[in-house]
Amino acid sequence: MEQRAAEQPPRIRARVPAQGRAEAARGRHPADADGAQRVPAAPAPGSDSRGDTGPAARPHAVAAPPPAAAVRKPQRHSVRAQVLAALRDSLLSGELAPGAVYSAPALAESFGVSPTPVREAMQQLAVEGAVEVVPNRGFRVAERTPRDLAELAEVRAMLEIPAVLRLARALPPERWEELRPSAAATVTAAGHGDCVAYAEADRAFHRALLALTGNRQLTLVADDLHRRAGRPCGGATAGVADLLADAADHMALLDALAAQDPALAERILRDHLTSARLPH
Repeated sequence: MEQRAAEQPPRIRARVPAQGRAEAARGRHPADADGAQRVPAAPAPGSDSRGDTGPAARPHAVAAPPPAAAVRKPQRHSVRAQVLAALRDSLLSGELAPGAVYSAPALAESFGVSPTPVREAMQQLAVEGAVEVVPNRGFRVAERTPRDLAELAEVRAMLEIPAVLRLARALPPERWEELRPSAAATVTAAGHGDCVAYAEADRAFHRALLALTGNRQLTLVADDLHRRAGRPCGGATAGVADLLADAADHMALLDALAAQDPALAERILRDHLTSARLPH
């Protein structure tokens, strides 16, 4: 069921820098940190390319933006990147509810920016499968079914487990110690019970793990699958016990790899990837 919009949607206090807002209002944005061009994704067939509310919109069926405290203020150079990071956090925390439709102009008003960077960020999320374009109304947050999550976990296991086992045979035990700080970061996030921060640390650990293969494409594809497999935490925080148990898998995996026990490492990684405890 789509959520009704509040008559007066609250403003989100996580605003972008004033310079970025001015540039966004003029229709341009600071360059991304990597200097890459941004190519907007093609809209769905028959859709309004703006992913926006139009004359035929039904305002009562469009959800209000999340409350101010829900969106963090990521430190990015471009307005689009800031908005994209904030929207991703809100998707993970569940503040942007699965099945709800959000209007780009309403979200833009909450962020204090023009609709353009919000539409661009939402189009990127549509490419990633996190939202769907709803013609003349906005963007609907995708709903992951148990089957979707199981299939994503299976594909991740097919990619990550063989890669890690190849590394286990090729790397000396001391190389695994390089990943201890990344694994420790997941334990720290887990100890705070912050599901959003944990999800970010978990992805960082898996990226660092696969980066040891030297295969950039493998790392990028696996990271995209990891992001797609994310699902709302059911609130801004999750149970500390579940988070700590999941973080412990990272430490246990490194212990098994350092001990040159590939069978144990495979079992730990497979259980970790297919666990239903958390939104991997």
